[in-house]
Amino acid sequence: MRSITEYCVVLVEPKYSGNIGAVARCMKNFDVSSLYLVNPCEIDDEARARAMHAQEILDNAKIFDTFGEVRKELDYCVATSSIVGGTEKRYLRYAVTLREFVNQIEDFDGRVGIVFGREDYGLYNEEIATCDAFITIPTSDRYRSLNLSHAVAIVLYDLSLARDKSPEKRVKRMGRIETEKMNNSLAEILKLINYPSHKLERTKILLRRLIGRAKPSIWEYHTIMGILSETIKRLKKIR
Repeated sequence: MRSITEYCVVLVEPKYSGNIGAVARCMKNFDVSSLYLVNPCEIDDEARARAMHAQEILDNAKIFDTFGEVRKELDYCVATSSIVGGTEKRYLRYAVTLREFVNQIEDFDGRVGIVFGREDYGLYNEEIATCDAFITIPTSDRYRSLNLSHAVAIVLYDLSLARDKSPEKRVKRMGRIETEKMNNSLAEILKLINYPSHKLERTKILLRRLIGRAKPSIWEYHTIMGILSETIKRLKKIR
């Protein structure tokens, strides 16, 4: 049984059309057809030439003005970067390896966006903060940065291996709407308990990543939300 997860490649403000074409070709190699482009450069003849037999991926690519618009389209969003160094206390760039992520996501049902940043700067911190996971591809400490299309190919290759190991009985997991409701409820609780303002944003990111790793089932979601809703109700009464 093949995975019913839909993978989407998201390129944020790609600067070179040739890279877009090369990414489309990689996607074709691994049967991934959804390409989302945020404020991209022009898709010109060089992009067409480098895409080879993946012209339909370029033709059907969805164009967005902002990353926020893309985020609303995705049930699960993973940021990629070679710039890491976070810790459990500084969670924004606390990365898991690609293999760890593949193991976490293999039984997820929904639209998963793999987000790649600008060729010269990568992803901004505020873009990373809205993602459910943050991954890196282990490379040499002497030269960590990969060519964009090479990075896409490596990620899609590992994901393709996981698709063929899907369990016979799948568990229905939380989607984007449930994830945002849970994150919003946790944020409301932090506000109600007067959580220290200087720790607030970092803690919100930590909780988002924790939920992203756990990927609760729908049944678990309703149970947890029942607890959170009752907590919010009681906190409001005593304020």
